[in-house]
Amino acid sequence: MAKTGIFDSDPTVMPKATELKKELQKLVRLIVDDVDYRTETIDQARDTLCALKELKTKKRSLSLKLHETVSCPEEFKCPLSKELMRDPVILASGQTFDRPYIQRWLKAGNRTCPRTQQVLSHTILTPNHLIREMISQWCRSQGIELPNSVQYINEEGITEADRDHFLSLLKKMSATLPDQTEAAKELRLLTKRMPSFRALFGESHDAIPQLLSPLSESKCENGINPNLQEDVITTLLNLSIHDNNKKLVAETPMVIPLLMDALRSGTIETRSNAAAALFTLSALDSNKEVIGKSGALKPLIDLLDEGHQSAMKDVASAIFNLCITHENKARAVRDGGVSVILKKIMDGVHVDELLAILAMLSTNHRAVEEIGDLGGVSCMLRIIRESTCDRNKENCIAILHTICLSDRTKWKAMREEESTHGTISKLAQDGTARAKRKATGILERLKRTVNLTHTA
Repeated sequence: MAKTGIFDSDPTVMPKATELKKELQKLVRLIVDDVDYRTETIDQARDTLCALKELKTKKRSLSLKLHETVSCPEEFKCPLSKELMRDPVILASGQTFDRPYIQRWLKAGNRTCPRTQQVLSHTILTPNHLIREMISQWCRSQGIELPNSVQYINEEGITEADRDHFLSLLKKMSATLPDQTEAAKELRLLTKRMPSFRALFGESHDAIPQLLSPLSESKCENGINPNLQEDVITTLLNLSIHDNNKKLVAETPMVIPLLMDALRSGTIETRSNAAAALFTLSALDSNKEVIGKSGALKPLIDLLDEGHQSAMKDVASAIFNLCITHENKARAVRDGGVSVILKKIMDGVHVDELLAILAMLSTNHRAVEEIGDLGGVSCMLRIIRESTCDRNKENCIAILHTICLSDRTKWKAMREEESTHGTISKLAQDGTARAKRKATGILERLKRTVNLTHTA
């Protein structure tokens, strides 16, 4: 008889590989689709590939084979898998199962014992050390190597040793500065490489406060270690990528204030990653409100004003996402966003991203007034005339259309532009569908004013 692979059908080996493949697919798509992709994205893709390779190697090393005709005692088999248990645990009913299989049963929403059908009073799983030791003794007597708890991979793709290591790292975050620095650096690397480690932060409401405790304590003592701050903020960014963490992270009281502190001070990578974290968190509408109310738009706009090239894209992305809501548009205008954004556009800095933000803000009456007062009309007309980007032209004409509706004093500049260059007419013929509508609307309004003047 051929040797039997006991764990060939084990459901715990695949989840981590599947998770890594999804992460790799997302990273590769970012690299392929984004012309201005970040080098960090390439590093993340490489690290994910390495992790996938390690898992493949580990999977092979964990392949447990029985010698030819050896059969497993029934009492050592899981009632669900009918295979030898590696991590026997006791359910509330008193029955013993292999951890990954009973976890799958409970995760499906079942609240009864699969063997006795008894309704469970709780879903806590208690390790059955007696059965585990008996299985180990039997395996040794048969010359079979049973994987230990360090090797065991649970349903989420995390080993028990991984979980213990994670908890030990969080404990170090409340220890001495050298311990904090070492733990923060390792948590940064683990949450970057392993999506499953990001998920661990969602299992406990204490995990994120523990991660951030060195920064909150240092803030009180007026001395934050810049390297420690960078590693903690980057870890926060990494775990915010996990969709199930977004709400928990944003609603943890100390998170947004510490991200705002990081936007104002620290290394430029810290500041950039703080902006990226706010962008990632703002994917949830409820988080947009939390972040906006906290006052985070002001430090984002200030960092945009400083003009650090490596931070600009993350900052602009965060501001754009936040300003989708009406309340945050008003906050951005109040915090000086229009003047900063318009100046950058005039200087030719990240024009594409900033024009999109300015077009969004132009639905705010105060923003329209500021754009007009700061020379925005001539700037928008120049971009329409000179740019080859249809999206930029569309955003410019949308801004001009709003100004045209609310400020008659700017009509003269538009008429002169049209008379000299025919800029608006050309766009009405050759622009995108939206640009054509906006341009035509402006032309009709300008024409009516000319007719009224002649009539008078």
